[in-house]
Amino acid sequence: MMIEETLKTEVRESADVLVAGGGIAGIAAALAAARQGKRVILLERGFLLGGLATAGLVTIYLPLCDGYGRQVSFGLAEELLRLSVANYADGKRGYENWIVSSDPAKRGVKDPRFEVNFNPSLLAIDAERLLLSEGVKILYGTTVVATKCEGDRMRAVIVENKSGRSAIAAASFVDATGDADLAHLAGIPTVTFSRGNVLAAWYYSYGKDGYVLRPHGFCETPAAALGKEKQVFLTERRFTGLSAEENSELCEMAHAAILSDVKKHRAEDPDYQPVNIASIPELRMTRRIAGVYTLAEREVHTPFADSVGMVSDWRRRGPVFEVPFGTLFSPKMKNLIFAGRCTSVEDDIWDIMRVIPCCAVTGEAAGVAAALSDDFSALKTEKLQSALRAAGVKLHESELPPLG
Repeated sequence: MMIEETLKTEVRESADVLVAGGGIAGIAAALAAARQGKRVILLERGFLLGGLATAGLVTIYLPLCDGYGRQVSFGLAEELLRLSVANYADGKRGYENWIVSSDPAKRGVKDPRFEVNFNPSLLAIDAERLLLSEGVKILYGTTVVATKCEGDRMRAVIVENKSGRSAIAAASFVDATGDADLAHLAGIPTVTFSRGNVLAAWYYSYGKDGYVLRPHGFCETPAAALGKEKQVFLTERRFTGLSAEENSELCEMAHAAILSDVKKHRAEDPDYQPVNIASIPELRMTRRIAGVYTLAEREVHTPFADSVGMVSDWRRRGPVFEVPFGTLFSPKMKNLIFAGRCTSVEDDIWDIMRVIPCCAVTGEAAGVAAALSDDFSALKTEKLQSALRAAGVKLHESELPPLG
């Protein structure tokens, strides 16, 4: 059966820049655009900012450095890291790790690379307060269900929330949904992650060891990082994350896995309790755009004239990647730009680009670009790079101290 709808949708809001998705990439994009003096609306379908980092309980802010004492990611990637520990930090992981590793005499030793565990609730609240202080309007509980495009320009998004169905118009749009939802709705070519996602069931527990993050199922680890070990998964099934039925089954299986793990721990600790479980599917890589340029892992240490920032490989020491501006937008839509885990990268580097620091790097670049132009193919790279440098971002590996 088909139901035919004829809808007239009122445009109730407008902005200079509209950001869809309130994860780390969306937070960075909205902040960056607002600091360029633009009127920004941030849409979040849930009621908590931070995405996987908070609602998904992936509460590990991974390294900004290359593992040999050189900071690689700057700007909002560093600012949000500092924000994540402003009110809370796990005493087991602190600033000392980075300070020790920055000693040239100790480069290459197996000191932990600088990373921190953060409190997800506090990060979400602190990010919200920071966005509000910069004049960003946040609309929670708001889902984009359609786009209105004219030729190669997006004019508005159609949203649904407690106020009903309405349209929001903007000059520029940032897709920070993590799943390239705006691109998909607009009919722009996208690419699905070929291997699918493993089942993850992270949760916080409280027992004899105190308040602990349990990364149950963790995530898929590259064979090179595992060495001779073999990774054991909660199930052999993989998930694309692109259908309601599949995502529902994923959550049901994750909940069952958590319950099983709790029962196992209670055999040794009768007071063991789950304190918090993820409220969104823990999907890492789903759908991305086919951009002007697609970055590959083989391009490690490759300089790009249009670089908008740098990222490291959280899985191993050494690699540094410059991020080309061309990975952030599609030639099919002039005023739509992408940030976070749906930028244009090959499967082999997707696992690097999806994590918090990388999402902050691409989010900041996308937000600044959206503030500067409503035609990204025509935006002068030098203008964008100048604005990013003014915000404290380093763009090229040649700007870093040489390895000793």
